[in-house]
Amino acid sequence: MTDLRINIIKLPLLIALIFVFACKNSKTDQSTKSKSKTEHRTTELPVFSSDSAYQFIEKQLSFGPRVPNTEAHIECGQWLVSKLQSFGADVIVQEDHVEAYDKRKLNLFNIIAQFQVEKANRILLMAHWDSRPYADHDPNTDMRNQPIPGANDGASGVGVLLEIARHLQRNQPLLGIDIILFDAEDYGVPDHLELEWEADTWCLGSQYWANKPHKKNYYARYGILLDMVGAKNAVFTQEEVSVYYAGSVVDKVWKTARELGYSQFFSYEKTPQIVDDHRYVNEILGIPSIDIIQYDATTESHFGDYWHTHKDDLSVIDKSTLKVVGDVVINVIFKEK
Repeated sequence: MTDLRINIIKLPLLIALIFVFACKNSKTDQSTKSKSKTEHRTTELPVFSSDSAYQFIEKQLSFGPRVPNTEAHIECGQWLVSKLQSFGADVIVQEDHVEAYDKRKLNLFNIIAQFQVEKANRILLMAHWDSRPYADHDPNTDMRNQPIPGANDGASGVGVLLEIARHLQRNQPLLGIDIILFDAEDYGVPDHLELEWEADTWCLGSQYWANKPHKKNYYARYGILLDMVGAKNAVFTQEEVSVYYAGSVVDKVWKTARELGYSQFFSYEKTPQIVDDHRYVNEILGIPSIDIIQYDATTESHFGDYWHTHKDDLSVIDKSTLKVVGDVVINVIFKEK
């Protein structure tokens, strides 16, 4: 994810990777359904496990950096699809390729997990599953062209959503839930090269999905994006795009955090807009969406000092922060009527 800038992109069709995911047939958007065991549904509020979320983060990192056009990216994507299916989700893999800032064609896989597909009223939960191909903010200049682990920037949001998904087969909220793991979020213009910064080189997966949703006329009541939600002592402020487009959702989420005793993590401070996946969901599809994302006033980037460096590894992740974010999101979605 990056700070302060944006726009849209149009993308050509990818046929060559038809067989990358075993769950798909010959169509670009391909749905593989796993039947839910509805006979065991309950209305209990699930207990979020930070240990489980941490293990999901650790597993993602075990593949290596999840950079598009790499084997690690393909293998991790296959694992994510399989894991979501095992939780009873109807999974769609939205496959194509997109053009990066340097004109390179990137193989794109947006992974969409649907729970209770029969319900018209839905909530959208989002994260990005790719990782940054450059450590462009690493203090070691010799390492800036190398990809980062992406433990917090990418894997943490996915880990929290996988743990939530784990509960959704048996403990189902009143509304349907869609979890979208966006690809190619972090392939924007690198800061360490002498190139003109372009906003629309970021968030390629969400741009693609917002222009070509997995279902015609798709809509959700609101969306919640999780990005960099696992660092120790993280503070989540009220980001400007979120407040502008989805102020009532911000109020709902921050009120829930306060009621749970998590005010030290969820600050009412208003902070500047950022370029992240929620912005395209707001501006293109009109789904009011917010970003739960770390803000660090002590760094130049306003993210943690690990951001876009090789320090963004498992040592950054703190289970107590994962617990806070998971508890808040579970309470929000399960108390919705």
